Amino acid sequence: MPDTVRDDLWFDSGSDRCAISVLRPAELAGPAPIIVMAHGFGSVRALRLPAYADQFVQAGYIVALFDYRHFGDSEGTPRQLLDVRRQLEDWRNALAFVRRLDGVDPDRVVAWGTSFGGGHVLTLAGTGERLAAIIAQVPHVDGIAAVRSAGLRQTLRLAPAALSDKVRALLGREPRYIDSIGAPGALAAMVSPDAAAGRDRLLEASGLRTGDYPETVAARILLHIGLYSPGKTAANITCPALVQIATNDAITPTDIALRTARKIPRATVVTYEGGHFDPYVEPLFPRIIADQLAFLGDVVPLAR
Repeated sequence: MPDTVRDDLWFDSGSDRCAISVLRPAELAGPAPIIVMAHGFGSVRALRLPAYADQFVQAGYIVALFDYRHFGDSEGTPRQLLDVRRQLEDWRNALAFVRRLDGVDPDRVVAWGTSFGGGHVLTLAGTGERLAAIIAQVPHVDGIAAVRSAGLRQTLRLAPAALSDKVRALLGREPRYIDSIGAPGALAAMVSPDAAAGRDRLLEASGLRTGDYPETVAARILLHIGLYSPGKTAANITCPALVQIATNDAITPTDIALRTARKIPRATVVTYEGGHFDPYVEPLFPRIIADQLAFLGDVVPLAR
């Protein structure tokens, strides 16, 4: 298998720096496509994304993995602050950064996102970002649908924490945190029946343990999820798009995701039996990554 060269770098975003790791085959014949990757709701790049990156590099692509501000290895205080506007800004700055890297073909940049990050790449492509293609895995597409899927009882349970955190932000105090993932009935952002078990499988597959990275978010994001609907600009996406959807997704409802994907003019839409957390791990992961590699080979081939 080809050797991989890794460079751990930084790019500026706002007044902070984001950590970005660039992985490339040791031998490149010329400028190559690059796949830029970031994770979903409150997650970090170390959580299983290297498994995808390894497959892409072995196929001959350059890959860049970055953490959003306030998360993982990136700078930004307070920690665990999930802000949609800032994360989209991080994406745009990451894309601008990689286009300047030696050995990268700036006209063949692919944005890869999963879950909430999948929504971000849909937003980027739908609002004019210059991209050769996008891959959106189990993407967040509709804020109202996401709130409805959580249920009225859970929404009411979380409301005091969200409002309290918003007040604390206005007063300049430390955030009120909630868990990103929990069992049904818990004070957590994602509480589908498979959420906690899915998180544990991702940690195990990534070689991580509970506590290696914080698994919380500042609760104020809950006031904004319902307002963030990347599907609104889906019809404006002009680049090729691979949208991968799970048939039993309790986090990003399947029917809404399918309806949105079909609005994208050049979309390849693939469905898989499973839940929101299944694409990252066995037994579904090999099919997911094979479909991504096949898509890339068709729309962003290594040779021009």
